[in-house]
Amino acid sequence: MNKHLVMILILCLSWSVNGLSQKKILRDHGIRVGVLPTGENNAITDAEGVEVGQVTIMRGDSIRTGVTAILPHGGNIFQDKVPAAVHVGNGFGKLAGVTQIRELGTIETPVALTNTLSVPVAANALIDYTLSLEGNEQVRSVNPVVGETNDGWLNDIRGRHVEEEHVLEAIENARGGNIEQGVVGAGTGTICFGFKGGIGTSSRKLPGKAGGYTVGVLVQSNFGGVLSVAGAPVGKELDRYYMSDRLNDSPDGSCMIVVATDAPVGSRNLERLAQRAMLGLARTGGISSNGSGDYVVAFSTHEKVRISYRDDTNYRSVKLLRNDAMSPLFMAVIEATEEAILNSLFAATTVTGRNGHTTEELPEDKVLEILDRYGMKTTTAR
Repeated sequence: MNKHLVMILILCLSWSVNGLSQKKILRDHGIRVGVLPTGENNAITDAEGVEVGQVTIMRGDSIRTGVTAILPHGGNIFQDKVPAAVHVGNGFGKLAGVTQIRELGTIETPVALTNTLSVPVAANALIDYTLSLEGNEQVRSVNPVVGETNDGWLNDIRGRHVEEEHVLEAIENARGGNIEQGVVGAGTGTICFGFKGGIGTSSRKLPGKAGGYTVGVLVQSNFGGVLSVAGAPVGKELDRYYMSDRLNDSPDGSCMIVVATDAPVGSRNLERLAQRAMLGLARTGGISSNGSGDYVVAFSTHEKVRISYRDDTNYRSVKLLRNDAMSPLFMAVIEATEEAILNSLFAATTVTGRNGHTTEELPEDKVLEILDRYGMKTTTAR
């Protein structure tokens, strides 16, 4: 069969999987995390300019993987870089591009998320994409940013089924607005707290007196610990948690967290913002185990703080938020990260994959009963 026809069939399958209806997420059950309001879509795309595209690869009985691409804005990111930072919660991972972000404080490509062994393919695709853009004809150095988690329990990860075409398709399909969550894109084969994890997102909007800025978070959840939902000890109540008799397996796996804000924040304070995202992970019961690669990539989309590649002046003058103005953003990122992780669990469905391995979805009815018992008063009829 012609190679191009095969790729078309693969992408058509990916589109059909992406089109599946999504389960209810946290707020659909009346559960509120934190005190700040969400943005319009309760998604990372609520930060002005951010776009997300996803391709899901689900074939046969063993391929369960994909790609999620996050674009800080829809223009030429290399020519119009955004300030950025990285925080390493635990460094057991393969985050590509981290040293240049730390050195220069900018991101110049989309951020791609995929599985561990597909990082080189995704990086190559980001390079091809960047070099192909009008205005980049003389570019001879590109810093692709690729994060990963290991989906090898459900996915034939050694088969390395992610192709460059999948990454480019995710970028091409990137849009603002609502984002599909759960078993989609880079979250297709992931596991979280012993249940099916995946892609999750959430946002928070600050009140006008704090600037009215938005913080959005997207996660690829694939880690363990003792699940807590809005403060309720769900993992303990279900007797499904790390080091329990019922779930005494490894909490390793990783969590990629991407944070976007439209606040005028430079790379130094973006790093402080990224650090606080780990507090949101901790609130869900994550423990950043020895073999968990927990990374936060944070960037600002504010137009005034972008860095033009063609700027040949020696000085920049830009208004940035003071340190004293960061606390509202810290609170926002903690709340949004916690909810994004929980959304990845609530949105996910049971998946059977490699060698017949099955990872069950979060038992929603039991979880809601637990939350009711702990005074959450969920609104979903059961």
